[in-house]
Amino acid sequence: MAFFTIWASYRWGDWRNWQKYHPTMMYFSLGNLLYNFLCADHMLWSLTPDLYNNGFTEMLYTFIIFPATALLFLTNYPEGRKKIVFHYVQWILIYGGMEYIYSLTNRIDYDYGWSLGWSVLFDCIMFPMLKLFSVKPLLAYGISVCLTAFWMKLFHVPFLG
Repeated sequence: MAFFTIWASYRWGDWRNWQKYHPTMMYFSLGNLLYNFLCADHMLWSLTPDLYNNGFTEMLYTFIIFPATALLFLTNYPEGRKKIVFHYVQWILIYGGMEYIYSLTNRIDYDYGWSLGWSVLFDCIMFPMLKLFSVKPLLAYGISVCLTAFWMKLFHVPFLG
């Protein structure tokens, strides 16, 4: 996954203007870091490491795969309502499809009621949040706090232990 993401971001990402996308790339990384911190003792999902250990896998996703995804998602963001809807559906299918493959190959574990369905719903929220952050970051941070509280309450994640 990491090699494909690196190749795809090199091939289709707007690296000449990477500074334009950098805040959103870091927002995506921050979200994953926050999940790992808040849910450390109550992981709703966890990836089975391909290499080394879970910490290495999480760092790979946090610092390579998720920022590259944000770059690709925003670089190729279209104009026109139908194209925008297709763009969101495409990315939700990519992420949902990859996770489906992970579930078939036992590369992901779900706990505490989380499932592939919840992940796809999360993706339906996550990609619009990436776009929102790229244009209105303070609003996106505010909504993110509310969404984080919602998910934590829904899945009974204890706040800070």
